[in-house]
Amino acid sequence: MPNIATILKAEISRVARKEVRAEIETLRKASAQHRSAIAALRRQVDSLEKELRRVHKGAARVRSSPDAAASTEQAPARRFSAARLAAHRGKLGLSAAAYGQLVGVSGQTIYHWEQGKARPRAAQLQALAGVRGMGKRDVQQHLSAA
Repeated sequence: MPNIATILKAEISRVARKEVRAEIETLRKASAQHRSAIAALRRQVDSLEKELRRVHKGAARVRSSPDAAASTEQAPARRFSAARLAAHRGKLGLSAAAYGQLVGVSGQTIYHWEQGKARPRAAQLQALAGVRGMGKRDVQQHLSAA
């Protein structure tokens, strides 16, 4: 017959292993969740860094253009709205090509601006502002003279 001390020792170690296994399982789950959260945060940081690089590149491009500095000193900042451009062209009853002739660009460029596929540069915004102040008669005179 086995010794009672040996049986007691074996039972205590079995119960201890069972308790340790339960504790380790909760720690494993917590660790897996933390690793998942860390991976998500890394992806978020990567996307934010990529966006920051894109913004810096765009800002550098604006700063390096020679006409940007000159135009900001002499003219106020102009806002552009594709819908307002289309509405003004419709109000004047002009084709995109004719409106483009007034502004000094092609009709295709006017279409791209109206659809939001492109945006006018600062000098073109000034030309748009000039056309914006014209009425139907002024536009017809300008087009017939050109």
